[in-house]
Amino acid sequence: MFTAFLWGLGAAASLLLGAVLAGYVKIPRRLLGLIMAFGVGVLISAISFELAEEAFAVVREGWMVAGGLAAGALTFFFGNMLIDKMGGRKHRTLEGDAGSGTAILLGTVMDSIPESIVIGLALVQGGSISLAMVVAVFLSNLPEAISATVGLLKSNWSKIKVLALWASVAVAAGAASLVGFAFFDSAPPATLAFTLSFAAGGLLTMIADSMMPEAFRDSGRLVGLVTTCGFGLAFLLSMVGGS
Repeated sequence: MFTAFLWGLGAAASLLLGAVLAGYVKIPRRLLGLIMAFGVGVLISAISFELAEEAFAVVREGWMVAGGLAAGALTFFFGNMLIDKMGGRKHRTLEGDAGSGTAILLGTVMDSIPESIVIGLALVQGGSISLAMVVAVFLSNLPEAISATVGLLKSNWSKIKVLALWASVAVAAGAASLVGFAFFDSAPPATLAFTLSFAAGGLLTMIADSMMPEAFRDSGRLVGLVTTCGFGLAFLLSMVGGS
């Protein structure tokens, strides 16, 4: 059981790594955009093959998957809108977007918890971890954490506070993996399918709202090629892990 916690914590450890890099290492804006673009590709692959496809395989009912996607998308959309009204989103400038950190943080939490549950559930179902899922979560979290940390620091968060925040999210992800191992094996298929598709909907909305626009703004047209590379790597890992 403790193994499930360690796998979930390890996959989410890139959140803390990204925060350290953003807080203590001078990262060129162009490089940050390319890292984010690569993460977008990884995330799109994870959404397609590790979340949405898996959700449909569990129940074979499109309406259930569609409902979860819609619920996840709407939850992120209205949560982000609430943040905007509270002053969390500032106008984007060449110096960066102070409010985007909060938006990406919201999407990361919405995504990390259900994905971590899936990591724990994989241990119960097959006795082994999906390497593709763990690597996809790790790689996708890194640019999200870097970008969100940059935004949070521009919003006058202290480095210690930001590190503590990401550390708590990583621990929560480990705990969610433990929950997946302990409880979700006996959960109804519909519950599992909804959880997977909910994560996919929230994550996809976050990508389009925050990550893709910022990646293009920072790195230009090259992000298209880098995004495809990220998708290709994650797709390969999914195929290897599923074989």
